[in-house]
Amino acid sequence: MKRFIIYLLLIFVTNEMYGTNPIVEAFTFETYLSYVKKHHPLVKQANLTLNIGEANLLKARGSFDPKVEVDYNRKEFKNTEYYNELNATFKIPVWYGVEFKGNFENNTGAFLNPDMTVPEEGLYSAGVSLALAQGLLMNERMATLKKAKFFQDQTKADRDLLVNQLLYEASIAYFNWLQAFNEEQIYTDFLENATRRLNAVKQNYLAGDKAAIDTLEAKITAQNWSLGYEAAKLKRQKAGLQASSYLWLDDVPLEFEDSVFPELPTEAILNSSLLLQTMSADSLILSDHPKLRSLDSKMESLKVDRRLKSNKLWPKLDVQYNFLASDYEKQYLFNTSNYKAMVNFSMPIFLRKERGDLKLAKLKLQDINYEISASSLALKNKITAVNTEIVSLTNQQQIVQNIVADYKVLLKGEERKFFLGESSLFLINSREQSLITSQLKENDITVKKLTAIAKLFNVMGLAPDSRMN
Repeated sequence: MKRFIIYLLLIFVTNEMYGTNPIVEAFTFETYLSYVKKHHPLVKQANLTLNIGEANLLKARGSFDPKVEVDYNRKEFKNTEYYNELNATFKIPVWYGVEFKGNFENNTGAFLNPDMTVPEEGLYSAGVSLALAQGLLMNERMATLKKAKFFQDQTKADRDLLVNQLLYEASIAYFNWLQAFNEEQIYTDFLENATRRLNAVKQNYLAGDKAAIDTLEAKITAQNWSLGYEAAKLKRQKAGLQASSYLWLDDVPLEFEDSVFPELPTEAILNSSLLLQTMSADSLILSDHPKLRSLDSKMESLKVDRRLKSNKLWPKLDVQYNFLASDYEKQYLFNTSNYKAMVNFSMPIFLRKERGDLKLAKLKLQDINYEISASSLALKNKITAVNTEIVSLTNQQQIVQNIVADYKVLLKGEERKFFLGESSLFLINSREQSLITSQLKENDITVKKLTAIAKLFNVMGLAPDSRMN
């Protein structure tokens, strides 16, 4: 990290101090994307979604935490103790609507409620409360914990989607910068060639071998390439600024100098940087795509919700049984003849609210199933289309490379004939115009292929597995 800062500072400071012979260095796609992965604020923001999922899971697990409750009430008036009530409880909620409880009561007073009368040493109790109908196989705390686990999986998938989209957009910005830089280089070469030709035509004119009109035509050609060069230079500067907007270091945005230029990545580097070296489209689309993983987690959460709503149709039948003893150290005192029990039963007559909630849960689950099917098919078709595009662009690239090579041969032959007096500047300009058009087309197809590969990375939802902050 620090080396990179020093590297950029050396480039900037050297250019400012000396002005001439600036350091010219290539900024590779691999280096560029690695810094986006590690330092871009949106990557760090995406990683926060993982923390949100973990926090929700921790919160849900809190429903199963043991709990200590202490109630103490005392009333004294005119030197008379009306009541002094102490009730301490230790609860352990467990799975399947079961809760274990230990209790200690110690109540005294002149006006104590009779049912709260306990032995002088206090009263100990140990027992269990159980939901025998509604809440036995599924209850609110069980549903909350299950949904929190699925939500954590969903946040991981959503994080991958966010990072994937950012890396895709950064890659496109780099490729646009590369295209603009190559275009500028094309015009630079043609401008240098046209300038040399203009000087040669002037010399031939002064020697009486060429007409004055030839110098004018050569000058116009040089001016046209100069105009194209200035436009390409502006385009390259704007594209460089756009690419640098994805480059951060220690929460500080960086900006490219003119001396830094992009470099065409090799196929191996491109596939490695975009995680495409071991891709398997068929297996990935069915199991590992983050969008489908997110939808699957959402569907599983809705299934839990449906099960909970279905459980609400059952009547409530809660029972509680507690063994009583005046001394907890004497375990034999806990017997079936000393106990406190409770039964609670309730059931709505029409169950309209419960049936409505269940119907809504089923409709939501049906909706997410349709969405998963549609998304799966759409992703398969997109991947097929992008792969087809890459194959086509590869063929176009080979064809245009051959065209460029042929036009270069034609242009050199026409220039040789011109200086032998067997051709004209008009034919040279025509050949040159065809060559520059084909070179620009080659540049365009090359970048289109890079963009298509980045689009494949985007459609497949690939993203680094580990956190990058």
